Amino acid sequence: MIKTILITGCSSGIGLCVAKALKARGYRVFATARRHDSVNMLLTEELESFRLDLMDSNSIHFAFEEVMRRTGGELYALFNNGAYGLPGAIEDLSREALRDQFETNVLGWQELTNLAIPVMRKQNYGRIIQNSSVLGFVSLPFRGAYNATKYAIEGLSDTMRLELKGTDIHVCLIEPGPIASKFRQNALAMLNKYVDIENSIHRERYQKVLLRLNKEGPAVPFTLPPEAVLKRVIHALEATNPQPRYYVTFPTYLFGILKRILTTRALDRLLATAGDSN
Repeated sequence: MIKTILITGCSSGIGLCVAKALKARGYRVFATARRHDSVNMLLTEELESFRLDLMDSNSIHFAFEEVMRRTGGELYALFNNGAYGLPGAIEDLSREALRDQFETNVLGWQELTNLAIPVMRKQNYGRIIQNSSVLGFVSLPFRGAYNATKYAIEGLSDTMRLELKGTDIHVCLIEPGPIASKFRQNALAMLNKYVDIENSIHRERYQKVLLRLNKEGPAVPFTLPPEAVLKRVIHALEATNPQPRYYVTFPTYLFGILKRILTTRALDRLLATAGDSN
């Protein structure tokens, strides 16, 4: 049986890397993206592709129904990957800004996942893989909106794992740290859209944020290529008993350890310093 997988956020970075590699590995890949030009690019890569906008319920339902139509109602795996980062101090973020961040990074994912679960229950197997972040379990200043969405994904995933206990449907969290992608470019666009830097009390600190987002090459040490995430996705797809969590980069392993051994105040001091330095 050819295994089928639906992937969101395939226009670049992790999503594109995973889609191409899994197709080469023999999977039937449905690679989706929000923009029509991205879909056209994916089609030129000989991937099955159509539009899926995580902020649009109609788009989510259309895309899922298209997968069901093409596969005869079967889906082995869902890789929730499409997301963006919204930099900014919490006090500078409007309700609209926070709502949009959650619509894409959390609510769209869960709506899509809730379409997949009944299919997986009926066929008695499935894999739900969630691309979270090191910022799903530690917080950094000026990443609060993104932090909040990833914390939410962690909580939803842990709960689904408990609720699906006893089935052959596995829920796995991938927790990357810095990965080479267009994440910073997209984050810069969101910052300019939603934050009034000139009138913020944090105006001077935003200059560091802008330097980081505009920096050529890796913004922080230990940045890995998207293939590092691919390796964990393959294990989550193919292991008989996949892990609930997959760390990817050195910072993820480091902060995972420090969160367990440090007091909250000690960890806060470290994270505040790390946040100001990159």
